[in-house]
Amino acid sequence: MDSVGNIVLYFVVAISMLVFSVMAVTSRKILRSATYLLFVLISTALFYFQLGYQFLGAVQIAVYAGGIMVLFIFSILLTHRPDDKSGKIESHRRIAGICASVLGAALLLGALFTMPVGAAGCSLTDVLAAGNCIDMQTIGHTLLGTDKFHYLLPFEAVSVLLLACIIGGVVVARKR
Repeated sequence: MDSVGNIVLYFVVAISMLVFSVMAVTSRKILRSATYLLFVLISTALFYFQLGYQFLGAVQIAVYAGGIMVLFIFSILLTHRPDDKSGKIESHRRIAGICASVLGAALLLGALFTMPVGAAGCSLTDVLAAGNCIDMQTIGHTLLGTDKFHYLLPFEAVSVLLLACIIGGVVVARKR
């Protein structure tokens, strides 16, 4: 990321990702929210391309921006009317939601910097302080490995959860 063009592109993509993220959460029309989420996923793919991870960028577009968004829109159209608007969130629920979001973000950041990374069992803070670089092979092995501190079981649990959501969407659509 040496050239001025790459830096400008980074900030343009980052700002658009932030804007579309906020718009996806605050929009009252559910199809518009899904469209804004699509733009966020495409922005993420642009980050991957800019970092030189062409395969991850292509997977991001094919799987998430393509497949998952089609699944979201298909389930929205099966379960809701596209022109329906959601109601306003009451203030006590909004405050509780903001507090839960801040607490969740703090917990995720704490886990990110303290959980062991890779076979060495060092935390991300230790790796960054030592100046070591974590390569894609280590990340892939950690995400899909079966050793201690590897994440194959949670990865499979998420896939079973997504399958249950699909089945639930089909059941709800059939009852209508």
